[in-house]
Amino acid sequence: MPTSFKATFLRVRFVLLVALVVWLKTYIVTLLGFDLKIDTVFQNVILFISPLASSLFLVGIALFFKGKKRNTIALLINFILTLLLCGNVLFYGFFNDFITLPVLFQTSNMGDLGSSVKELASFKIIFMFIDILILYLISKKFPKFSNTGRVPSFMKSTYYLITIAIAVLNLGLAEMERPELLTRSFDREMLVKNLGLYVYQGYDLSLQTKTSTQKAFADSSKLTEIENYVNSNGVKANAKLFGKYKGKNVIVISLESMQNFTIGAKVNGKEITPFLNKYIKESYYFDHFYHQTGQGKTSDAEFIIDNSLYPLDRGAVYFTHANNEFMATPEILKDQGYYSAVFHANNKSFWNRNVMYPSLGYDRYFNEVDYNITDENSVNWGLKDEDFFEQSLPLLSQVKQPFYTRFLTLSNHYPFVLDPQDQYIDQYNSGDETLDRYVTTVRYMDESIKHFIEGLKKSGLYDNTIIVMYGDHYGISENHNRAMAQFLGKDEITPYDHMDLQRTPFIIHLPKQKQGQTISKVAGQIDVKPTILHLLGVDTKNDIEFGKDLFSPDYSEFIVFRDGSFVTSKYYYVAGSNEFYNRLTAEKVEVPDQDAKLLIDKAKKELTLSDNIVYGDLFRFYSGNKHKTGTMKTITEPNQ
Repeated sequence: MPTSFKATFLRVRFVLLVALVVWLKTYIVTLLGFDLKIDTVFQNVILFISPLASSLFLVGIALFFKGKKRNTIALLINFILTLLLCGNVLFYGFFNDFITLPVLFQTSNMGDLGSSVKELASFKIIFMFIDILILYLISKKFPKFSNTGRVPSFMKSTYYLITIAIAVLNLGLAEMERPELLTRSFDREMLVKNLGLYVYQGYDLSLQTKTSTQKAFADSSKLTEIENYVNSNGVKANAKLFGKYKGKNVIVISLESMQNFTIGAKVNGKEITPFLNKYIKESYYFDHFYHQTGQGKTSDAEFIIDNSLYPLDRGAVYFTHANNEFMATPEILKDQGYYSAVFHANNKSFWNRNVMYPSLGYDRYFNEVDYNITDENSVNWGLKDEDFFEQSLPLLSQVKQPFYTRFLTLSNHYPFVLDPQDQYIDQYNSGDETLDRYVTTVRYMDESIKHFIEGLKKSGLYDNTIIVMYGDHYGISENHNRAMAQFLGKDEITPYDHMDLQRTPFIIHLPKQKQGQTISKVAGQIDVKPTILHLLGVDTKNDIEFGKDLFSPDYSEFIVFRDGSFVTSKYYYVAGSNEFYNRLTAEKVEVPDQDAKLLIDKAKKELTLSDNIVYGDLFRFYSGNKHKTGTMKTITEPNQ
């Protein structure tokens, strides 16, 4: 090695060491902190290499600073990247997903996440920062090693040429493993596995920049394709039920984190949902109903159900596009003389609801200031469900009829904590605390709904009201597959089982209904809006929506998930692995290429068209939208 080159190398040695430490730390955290399903040695090699180029590139920025500042910047970059790692580990721990830029802007939610973060955080997080302390001590104790002399241009060029070469090698290997990788922005796990977490975050930033420009350049011509598609896929309403309940009240209850596997199940000989087990016998119960949420979880479920549009592939509509024009159920029902309200004993700004609800056409938001919330009647995320429903009944009696109302429960939320006196059933005994506690909070929610229904009957509202209940999203993530397999009596949770576990309860009870019916057609949250409106006699033929009336004799079974997976009457399709399963037998099947392509293309098309509506705020151009809300409305605040 020439003396001049060696002398120059000594000046970049500390920065290079920091970059290599960041690389190895990122690899270890990615391997152990995320469930990435590494199946082959080749995949592990790619995972090992993938953070190297980005670590070199980002830490290498310090080379452009002079003197001691160079090493300080290198350590600062390490600290920032470690924060990003920690944030993703915590986020992934509950949502099984990676942070996107829109999620980072959801800071108003962070104050209410204390119990969930505390459950997920551990000493492992602290160890992620120890290398920074060690490197800092090296820079102070061994000044010769952390040489801060001037770095000439040729050394910087050499450093970045090597970085680029590694990046090209990584991309080549990634494309061999997963062709067309960069066209699959919805598949965040695949991007992280093959390109590394930091490249994924940079790619996400580019997507955010792209989507931010869509609204500015959108015009009415973008709606033509969407209108044609929706019109060609429309179905007729059920002639016997259409308008049969015109003028009736509607109560929609969000069953927080409730999955369908709890319905009818028992723990230690006791039913988890004794009330709902009875209630479905006098209601319409859809036992193959799927949540379709993305990163917005509960807010996504609200958005889908009110708009019959898909959630975004990144972030939550409630944050990113709260001031858009929508054609939501509350606003549509205004023309029918309905008053609309939401009841949720949470901070009004959580999920940006105080901004989003006026855009959807809601007249009133009963939030935490309307409830008497104390330490005694609160647990986990806030007001206990039984107290929530008990306090909501007198508030509901003040609401003008006919009304369209939504009730959002809280108690059955991760980490599923309950006070001992509220545990109507013993915990499960899998050894997995999350699943073991989950059955107790589901049981508690079931009891709270029982009391609410009884209260509605006493108030005289029950026989004049359509009751709708839906599970908003999963409660038990893939991180708990071992325990879930034990609960279900299986050896393991397969991709088929994972798809099947996305089923959530969906119940419709009609006024004075006595005889129930279990309907096993494939259905989803996207279908709720047209189903409710048709029962009320509202014609939706001029509305742009992707769901179908579940009572329609022409209903076609096709439910799309945000990642491109879908369910039909015959198949489960898993987008991540590009595999088809027989929906009834759970066997992996080969579908003719032409048939598979038609189904996959249809799923992608619906997601794309829905995204275009939201990103472009296209409803502001739609002449068929007679329900425009504007963006300057405010919800009257209660007297305090």
